[in-house]
Amino acid sequence: MKAKKTIFDTDAELFSTGENFADLFNSMYTEASKLEGYVTKGTIVDIKKDFVIVNVGSKSEGHIDIREFRNDEIKVGDIVDVYVERYEGRDGLLIASREKARKEEVWKEIEKQVAENKIITGMITDRVRGGFTVDLDGIPAFMPSSQLDINPVKDINALMNKPMEFKIIKMDKLRSNLIVSHRAILEGDRAEKRDEIIKNIKIGDTMEGIIKNITDYGVFIDLGGVDGLLHITDISWKRVSNPNELFSVGQKITTKVINFDKETGRVSLGMKQLENDPWENIEKFEVGKIYKGKVTNLTDYGAFIDLDDGIEGLVHVSEISWTKKNVHPSKVISVNQEVDVMVLEIDREKRRISLGLKQCTPNPWKDFADTHKVGDVIKGEIKNITEFGIFVSLGNDLDGMVHLSDIDWDKNPEEAVKDYSKGMTIDTKILEIDADKERISLGIKQLKEDRVASSLDRVKKGEIVTCVIKEIKEDGIAVDVNGLPGFIKTNDLSKTKSEQKPERFAVDEKVDAKITAIDNKTMQLTLSIRAYEIEEEKKIMKEYGSTDTGALLGDILGASIKEAEKKSKK
Repeated sequence: MKAKKTIFDTDAELFSTGENFADLFNSMYTEASKLEGYVTKGTIVDIKKDFVIVNVGSKSEGHIDIREFRNDEIKVGDIVDVYVERYEGRDGLLIASREKARKEEVWKEIEKQVAENKIITGMITDRVRGGFTVDLDGIPAFMPSSQLDINPVKDINALMNKPMEFKIIKMDKLRSNLIVSHRAILEGDRAEKRDEIIKNIKIGDTMEGIIKNITDYGVFIDLGGVDGLLHITDISWKRVSNPNELFSVGQKITTKVINFDKETGRVSLGMKQLENDPWENIEKFEVGKIYKGKVTNLTDYGAFIDLDDGIEGLVHVSEISWTKKNVHPSKVISVNQEVDVMVLEIDREKRRISLGLKQCTPNPWKDFADTHKVGDVIKGEIKNITEFGIFVSLGNDLDGMVHLSDIDWDKNPEEAVKDYSKGMTIDTKILEIDADKERISLGIKQLKEDRVASSLDRVKKGEIVTCVIKEIKEDGIAVDVNGLPGFIKTNDLSKTKSEQKPERFAVDEKVDAKITAIDNKTMQLTLSIRAYEIEEEKKIMKEYGSTDTGALLGDILGASIKEAEKKSKK
C-alpha cells in the first residue's frame, strides 16, 4: 500500500525547483495558518467510512467527521464550506468542521436579518424554565414564555417542531446568545390590521373575533388587532349571571358593533343585537292575567321569572307569600322551577315587568275577613312574644297580635305579659280585621268587663270628689277616685301660690278636688284643688255675703261657721 504523502516527504518536484525545503515549508505553514478561525472553500477529495478528506488549498488537507455531513448528499469533487479550527504542522493536517461552517453561515444570515429588521424561520424544539428553546437552522436560541403569543396558548405541544417565524430581539455572537420573539411578529401584523380596522369600522357592522379574556362583567374579543368588549348585559336578551358558563378563551364568535369611539379606539359589541328584541311583542302580556314562567335567579329582594325568550319579570319578596313576610325566595321556590305568576305592572320605558306569585293563590286574609267579624272570640296558640305584643296563630298560616296594652285592664303591660308563654293556647277577642294591610288585632283584656271604664260612666266633668293620695311627684300628686286613677298638677294644688307644693301632702291623705278632664283612652282623670277652692268661695260669697255690703271674706266665712255651729247644736 502506498504511504500517504505529506509536506515532509521528499518530493522530486520540490527539489527540481531549486527552492529551499525549509523556506517552502514555512511559506506553506504561514499561508495555512491564515485560515485558522475562518470559513473557507474546500474540495472533497475522498470519503472514508468515518471521515471526509477535504482540500482547502495551499496543499493542505483536512479530516472532517462524516457525521457532520449527515444532512448533506456529498461526493468526491464537491466544493463545501468548512471552518478551519487549527493547523497541525507535525503531520501537515488541518482540523476543520463542516458544522461550525454551517453555523457561521447561519450567524451571518442572522446578522443580515437583524440589520435589515427582517424575520427568520425556526422551530420550537423544547420547553425550558421560563420559556422555550428555538432551533434557527442549527443555532439554538431562547424565547421567553411571554414572547410566544399575544393571547394565551392552550396547546403548546401543537406548536412544537413546526416552522414558525421569529424576530431577533437580542443577539450576542461572542457568547452565542440569541433571544427571539414570535409575539413581535404577531404584534406587527396586529398593528397593521388595527389601523385598517379602525379606519373602516362603523356602528352596525357584524364582526367575527376570538375571545381573549372573560371577566365577571363581560367578554373581551380580539377583532384582529382591535379589542372589543361584549358587556354581560349585551350577551343575550335573557339574564346572564356568569359569562364563563357560555364562553371559553379562544372561542370564535360573531358580534355586532353597537358603539365605537375613534379617539380612544374603544369598541362596544353586542350579541343579542343580532336577534329580534322580544320586547317588541310585549303586548301579548296583560296586567292582571296569570302566565306560566320559569325561575331563572333568586336574590334577597325577589325572584326573576322567564316569561318568554328574553322577557323576564321580577317577583318582589313582598309578593311571594300572603303569610310569610320577608322570607328569602329560596325558602318558597327554586331555580328552574315552573310557576304561575300574575302580571302586576308593565313599564315599557324601563323594560320592567312586576309579577306576583301569591296572587295566584287564595288570599287567606280576605277569607278570614269573610268568615269572622270584630267582637268574635277565637282560640289560638301563642307563636311568639315580642317587646310590643303577643302573636297568636289563627290557622292557615295567619297570626293575630295582642298589643301589650290589650293584655290586662289593671296590670302594668310589662308585668301582664309575664303571665303568658310561647306554646300556650289562649282565648282572644277580635278587635280589628284589615285584609288589605294583612293585619288582625286581638285583645285579651276585652274578654273581661272594664272596671275602670264602667267607673268612668259614673263620674262627670266638673264634679267635686274626694281623692286618696297615692304618690307624691315633682310635678304634682297621683290620686285615686273610687278606683279611678287621677292626677293633680302642681299649679292646681291650691288657689294660693305659696301653697302649690306637692311636699305639703302625704300618701293616703284625703283631699277634695274638682274633675276638670276625663281621658277615655287612658282611663285617667285630671283634677284640681284650686278649681274646687274657687268654686267653694263663690258659693259662700253667694250665700252669706254681697259685694254691696263691703264685708270681708274672712267675716263672711266666720259668720258661716257660726251659722253651721248653731244648726249642729239644734
